[in-house]
Amino acid sequence: MASSSSYSNPPCAACKFLRRKCLSGCIFAPYFPPEEPTKFANVHKIFGASNVSKLLNEILPHQREDAVNSLAYEAEARLKDPVYGCVGAISVLQRQVLQLQKELDATNADLMRYTNLVMNTTQRRSFDDHNRVNVGYGGGSDSFDPNPGYPVPYYCPSWSNGPPGENPETGGDD
Repeated sequence: MASSSSYSNPPCAACKFLRRKCLSGCIFAPYFPPEEPTKFANVHKIFGASNVSKLLNEILPHQREDAVNSLAYEAEARLKDPVYGCVGAISVLQRQVLQLQKELDATNADLMRYTNLVMNTTQRRSFDDHNRVNVGYGGGSDSFDPNPGYPVPYYCPSWSNGPPGENPETGGDD
C-alpha cells in the first residue's frame, strides 16, 4: 500500500498558515519551524507574509535569523501593546535601569560612609595602640625611658594621672 505522496519534512509554520505547499527552497522554513505556528502568525498579522519574504530575500543569509527574531519580538510586542509596541517595553526597562542606578548609588554612598567610619575607628585604635607602646604604657622593652642615658638639660618627671600642673614627685604645683 504505497501512497502516491511520500512523507518528507512537514511544512513550515508559514506554509501551513498560508495553506500552500512547502518547497525545498522555502525562504520561511529555516526560521519558522512547524513547532512554532504562533511565531509566524504574529509576524504575518503585523508585517504581512509578502513583506517578510521580500525582507528575507534582501538581507544576507547570516543575518536572516536575527531579522526574524526581531520581527517576531516586535510583532508580539505590537500585539500586546498596539500603541507603543516594543518601545513601551524599552521605556519600562529604561525606567527600571534608572531606578536601580539610583539604588546602587545610594548603596555605594552608604558603603563608603561605613568604610570611612571603620577606617577612622581602626586608625584611631592603631594610633592609640602605637602611642601606648611607644610612650610606656605597655611596660615592655619598647616603653618610653625618661632618662635615655645622655644628659638632659632639664628634669623630666614621670607621667602623672593627676591634674595638669601637679608634680607627682612633690605632690604640689610646679
